Amino acid sequence: MDISMVLEYGWVLLILVGLEGILAADNAVVMAVMVKHLPEEKQKKALFYGLVGAFVFRFGALFLISFLVNVWQIQAIGAAYLLYISVHHLLKQSKHKFKKGDKVKDNKGSSFWMTVLKVEMADIAFAVDSMLAAVALAVTLKPTGWFKMGGIDGGQFLVMLFGGIIGLVIIRFAAKWFVNLLKKYPSLETSAFLIVGWVGVKLVVFTLAHPSIHVIEEHFPESFVWKVIFWGVLLSIAISGYLVSRKKANKLRRSA
Repeated sequence: MDISMVLEYGWVLLILVGLEGILAADNAVVMAVMVKHLPEEKQKKALFYGLVGAFVFRFGALFLISFLVNVWQIQAIGAAYLLYISVHHLLKQSKHKFKKGDKVKDNKGSSFWMTVLKVEMADIAFAVDSMLAAVALAVTLKPTGWFKMGGIDGGQFLVMLFGGIIGLVIIRFAAKWFVNLLKKYPSLETSAFLIVGWVGVKLVVFTLAHPSIHVIEEHFPESFVWKVIFWGVLLSIAISGYLVSRKKANKLRRSA
Protein backbone atom coordinates (compact mmCIF):
# COMPACT_ATOMS: atom_id res chain seq x y z
CA MET A 1 0.00 0.00 0.00
CA ASP A 2 1.59 3.28 -1.12
CA ILE A 3 1.52 6.53 0.87
CA SER A 4 -1.38 8.00 -1.14
CA MET A 5 -3.59 5.00 -0.28
CA VAL A 6 -2.56 5.21 3.38
CA LEU A 7 -3.60 8.87 3.47
CA GLU A 8 -6.84 8.11 1.62
CA TYR A 9 -7.75 5.28 4.00
CA GLY A 10 -6.77 7.35 7.03
CA TRP A 11 -8.90 10.28 5.89
CA VAL A 12 -11.98 8.12 5.25
CA LEU A 13 -11.50 6.39 8.63
CA LEU A 14 -11.39 9.80 10.32
CA ILE A 15 -14.62 10.86 8.59
CA LEU A 16 -16.22 7.52 9.45
CA VAL A 17 -15.27 7.90 13.13
CA GLY A 18 -17.02 11.28 13.16
CA LEU A 19 -20.07 9.83 11.42
CA GLU A 20 -20.17 6.84 13.78
CA GLY A 21 -19.93 9.24 16.70
CA ILE A 22 -23.02 11.08 15.48
CA LEU A 23 -24.98 7.86 14.91
CA ALA A 24 -23.75 6.52 18.26
CA ALA A 25 -25.09 9.66 19.96
CA ASP A 26 -28.54 8.96 18.45
CA ASN A 27 -28.33 5.37 19.69
CA ALA A 28 -27.16 6.51 23.13
CA VAL A 29 -30.05 8.98 23.54
CA VAL A 30 -32.58 6.24 22.76
CA MET A 31 -30.92 3.81 25.20
CA ALA A 32 -30.79 6.44 27.95
CA VAL A 33 -34.46 7.34 27.56
CA MET A 34 -35.55 3.70 27.54
CA VAL A 35 -33.73 2.70 30.75
CA LYS A 36 -34.39 5.88 32.73
CA HIS A 37 -37.38 4.45 34.64
CA LEU A 38 -35.30 1.56 36.07
CA PRO A 39 -33.46 1.66 39.42
CA GLU A 40 -29.84 2.81 39.05
CA GLU A 41 -28.32 -0.66 39.40
CA LYS A 42 -30.67 -2.11 36.77
CA GLN A 43 -29.99 0.87 34.51
CA LYS A 44 -26.33 -0.15 34.42
CA LYS A 45 -27.26 -3.75 33.57
CA ALA A 46 -29.73 -2.67 30.87
CA LEU A 47 -27.14 -0.34 29.34
CA PHE A 48 -24.60 -3.19 29.41
CA TYR A 49 -27.00 -5.54 27.61
CA GLY A 50 -27.81 -2.73 25.19
CA LEU A 51 -24.11 -2.28 24.44
CA VAL A 52 -23.68 -6.02 23.89
CA GLY A 53 -26.69 -5.94 21.56
CA ALA A 54 -25.26 -2.96 19.69
CA PHE A 55 -21.98 -4.85 19.30
CA VAL A 56 -23.65 -8.03 18.03
CA PHE A 57 -26.07 -6.31 15.67
CA ARG A 58 -23.52 -3.85 14.24
CA PHE A 59 -21.03 -6.56 13.43
CA GLY A 60 -23.77 -8.89 12.29
CA ALA A 61 -24.90 -6.12 9.94
CA LEU A 62 -21.29 -5.65 8.78
CA PHE A 63 -20.97 -9.31 7.76
CA LEU A 64 -24.47 -9.43 6.24
CA ILE A 65 -24.41 -5.98 4.65
CA SER A 66 -24.67 -7.24 1.07
CA PHE A 67 -28.03 -8.75 2.05
CA LEU A 68 -29.19 -6.00 4.41
CA VAL A 69 -28.64 -3.24 1.86
CA ASN A 70 -31.75 -4.48 0.07
CA VAL A 71 -33.93 -5.03 3.16
CA TRP A 72 -35.65 -1.66 3.51
CA GLN A 73 -38.23 -3.23 5.84
CA ILE A 74 -35.72 -3.26 8.72
CA GLN A 75 -35.32 0.50 8.58
CA ALA A 76 -39.08 0.92 8.17
CA ILE A 77 -39.74 -1.15 11.32
CA GLY A 78 -37.06 0.77 13.20
CA ALA A 79 -38.58 4.09 12.12
CA ALA A 80 -42.09 3.01 13.13
CA TYR A 81 -40.85 1.79 16.49
CA LEU A 82 -38.97 4.98 17.36
CA LEU A 83 -41.93 7.14 16.32
CA TYR A 84 -44.25 4.95 18.39
CA ILE A 85 -42.27 5.21 21.63
CA SER A 86 -41.84 8.96 21.14
CA VAL A 87 -45.54 9.68 20.52
CA HIS A 88 -46.67 7.17 23.16
CA HIS A 89 -44.53 8.81 25.85
CA LEU A 90 -45.59 12.36 24.94
CA LEU A 91 -49.29 11.41 24.97
CA LYS A 92 -48.91 9.55 28.26
CA GLN A 93 -47.04 12.49 29.78
CA SER A 94 -49.73 14.93 28.66
CA LYS A 95 -52.48 12.68 30.03
CA HIS A 96 -50.92 12.30 33.48
CA LYS A 97 -49.90 15.89 34.17
CA PHE A 98 -51.05 17.41 37.41
CA LYS A 99 -52.98 20.66 37.42
CA LYS A 100 -50.33 22.28 39.64
CA GLY A 101 -46.80 22.51 38.32
CA ASP A 102 -45.75 20.12 35.63
CA LYS A 103 -44.81 17.02 37.58
CA VAL A 104 -45.74 13.76 36.00
CA LYS A 105 -46.99 10.70 37.83
CA ASP A 106 -44.24 8.25 38.58
CA ASN A 107 -44.98 5.33 36.30
CA LYS A 108 -43.12 2.08 36.74
CA GLY A 109 -42.69 1.67 33.01
CA SER A 110 -41.65 -1.62 31.45
CA SER A 111 -40.06 -4.47 33.38
CA PHE A 112 -36.30 -4.94 33.22
CA TRP A 113 -36.26 -7.60 30.51
CA MET A 114 -38.96 -5.87 28.46
CA THR A 115 -36.82 -2.71 28.61
CA VAL A 116 -33.79 -4.69 27.45
CA LEU A 117 -35.86 -6.13 24.57
CA LYS A 118 -36.92 -2.62 23.51
CA VAL A 119 -33.31 -1.43 23.61
CA GLU A 120 -32.22 -4.38 21.44
CA MET A 121 -34.98 -3.64 18.91
CA ALA A 122 -33.72 -0.08 18.61
CA ASP A 123 -30.14 -1.39 18.31
CA ILE A 124 -31.10 -3.40 15.22
CA ALA A 125 -32.37 -0.31 13.40
CA PHE A 126 -29.29 1.72 14.38
CA ALA A 127 -26.96 -1.13 13.38
CA VAL A 128 -28.31 -1.17 9.83
CA ASP A 129 -28.23 2.64 9.65
CA SER A 130 -24.62 2.68 10.88
CA MET A 131 -23.36 -0.01 8.54
CA LEU A 132 -25.09 1.44 5.47
CA ALA A 133 -23.38 4.75 6.18
CA ALA A 134 -20.05 2.94 6.63
CA VAL A 135 -20.43 1.04 3.37
CA ALA A 136 -21.29 4.25 1.49
CA LEU A 137 -17.94 5.72 2.59
CA ALA A 138 -15.77 2.60 2.41
CA VAL A 139 -16.74 1.53 -1.13
CA THR A 140 -15.29 4.80 -2.47
CA LEU A 141 -11.82 3.61 -1.40
CA LYS A 142 -9.42 1.95 -3.82
CA PRO A 143 -9.42 -1.84 -3.15
CA THR A 144 -6.27 -3.15 -1.45
CA GLY A 145 -6.57 -6.69 -2.79
CA TRP A 146 -5.59 -8.16 0.60
CA PHE A 147 -8.61 -10.46 0.99
CA LYS A 148 -12.36 -10.55 0.46
CA MET A 149 -15.06 -10.45 3.14
CA GLY A 150 -18.58 -11.07 1.85
CA GLY A 151 -17.82 -9.43 -1.46
CA ILE A 152 -16.14 -6.43 0.21
CA ASP A 153 -12.41 -5.73 -0.19
CA GLY A 154 -10.36 -6.50 2.93
CA GLY A 155 -9.07 -2.96 3.37
CA GLN A 156 -12.57 -1.50 3.00
CA PHE A 157 -13.88 -4.07 5.48
CA LEU A 158 -11.24 -3.15 8.08
CA VAL A 159 -12.08 0.55 7.79
CA MET A 160 -15.74 -0.25 8.51
CA LEU A 161 -14.72 -2.59 11.34
CA PHE A 162 -12.57 0.01 13.11
CA GLY A 163 -15.21 2.69 12.58
CA GLY A 164 -17.84 0.42 14.14
CA ILE A 165 -15.65 -0.37 17.17
CA ILE A 166 -15.06 3.32 17.83
CA GLY A 167 -18.79 3.96 17.49
CA LEU A 168 -19.46 1.35 20.19
CA VAL A 169 -16.95 2.97 22.53
CA ILE A 170 -18.77 6.29 22.06
CA ILE A 171 -22.13 4.62 22.82
CA ARG A 172 -20.68 3.14 26.02
CA PHE A 173 -19.77 6.53 27.47
CA ALA A 174 -22.47 8.67 25.84
CA ALA A 175 -25.39 6.53 27.05
CA LYS A 176 -24.32 6.84 30.70
CA TRP A 177 -23.77 10.57 30.27
CA PHE A 178 -27.27 11.01 28.85
CA VAL A 179 -28.77 9.00 31.73
CA ASN A 180 -27.03 11.28 34.25
CA LEU A 181 -28.17 14.37 32.35
CA LEU A 182 -31.79 13.19 32.39
CA LYS A 183 -31.46 12.51 36.11
CA LYS A 184 -30.11 16.02 36.72
CA TYR A 185 -32.74 17.70 34.55
CA PRO A 186 -35.88 15.46 34.65
CA SER A 187 -37.96 17.79 32.46
CA LEU A 188 -35.38 17.28 29.71
CA GLU A 189 -37.01 13.89 29.14
CA THR A 190 -39.65 15.47 26.89
CA SER A 191 -36.95 16.88 24.61
CA ALA A 192 -35.18 13.51 24.64
CA PHE A 193 -38.33 11.77 23.40
CA LEU A 194 -38.79 14.46 20.75
CA ILE A 195 -35.25 13.71 19.57
CA VAL A 196 -36.07 9.98 19.51
CA GLY A 197 -39.09 10.78 17.31
CA TRP A 198 -36.99 13.00 15.05
CA VAL A 199 -34.42 10.21 14.64
CA GLY A 200 -37.39 8.03 13.66
CA VAL A 201 -38.26 10.60 10.99
CA LYS A 202 -34.68 10.31 9.71
CA LEU A 203 -35.14 6.56 9.29
CA VAL A 204 -38.46 7.23 7.50
CA VAL A 205 -36.59 9.44 5.02
CA PHE A 206 -33.97 6.71 4.46
CA THR A 207 -36.73 4.16 3.93
CA LEU A 208 -38.66 6.31 1.45
CA ALA A 209 -35.44 6.96 -0.49
CA HIS A 210 -34.67 3.24 -0.83
CA PRO A 211 -34.55 2.19 -4.51
CA SER A 212 -37.34 -0.35 -3.91
CA ILE A 213 -39.65 2.38 -2.56
CA HIS A 214 -38.35 5.48 -4.34
CA VAL A 215 -40.99 7.86 -2.96
CA ILE A 216 -38.27 10.49 -2.64
CA GLU A 217 -35.02 10.88 -4.56
CA GLU A 218 -32.54 8.10 -3.71
CA HIS A 219 -29.67 10.42 -2.74
CA PHE A 220 -31.76 12.95 -0.82
CA PRO A 221 -30.78 11.53 2.63
CA GLU A 222 -27.14 12.22 1.74
CA SER A 223 -27.83 15.74 0.44
CA PHE A 224 -26.64 18.94 2.09
CA VAL A 225 -30.22 20.24 2.32
CA TRP A 226 -31.46 17.24 4.33
CA LYS A 227 -28.44 17.28 6.61
CA VAL A 228 -29.01 20.97 7.38
CA ILE A 229 -32.71 20.31 8.07
CA PHE A 230 -32.05 17.26 10.26
CA TRP A 231 -29.27 18.75 12.36
CA GLY A 232 -30.95 22.14 12.54
CA VAL A 233 -34.12 20.63 14.00
CA LEU A 234 -32.24 18.23 16.30
CA LEU A 235 -30.00 20.96 17.73
CA SER A 236 -33.01 23.27 18.17
CA ILE A 237 -34.83 20.60 20.18
CA ALA A 238 -31.74 19.82 22.27
CA ILE A 239 -30.78 23.44 23.01
CA SER A 240 -34.29 24.68 23.74
CA GLY A 241 -35.00 21.61 25.90
CA TYR A 242 -31.80 22.10 27.87
CA LEU A 243 -32.46 25.82 28.45
CA VAL A 244 -36.05 25.20 29.59
CA SER A 245 -34.99 22.29 31.83
CA ARG A 246 -32.20 24.32 33.39
CA LYS A 247 -34.57 27.21 34.04
CA LYS A 248 -37.06 24.90 35.74
CA ALA A 249 -34.32 23.25 37.81
CA ASN A 250 -33.07 26.65 39.01
CA LYS A 251 -36.62 27.70 39.84
CA LEU A 252 -37.14 24.57 41.95
CA ARG A 253 -33.86 25.11 43.78
CA ARG A 254 -34.80 28.70 44.63
CA SER A 255 -38.24 27.68 45.89
CA ALA A 256 -36.83 24.80 47.99
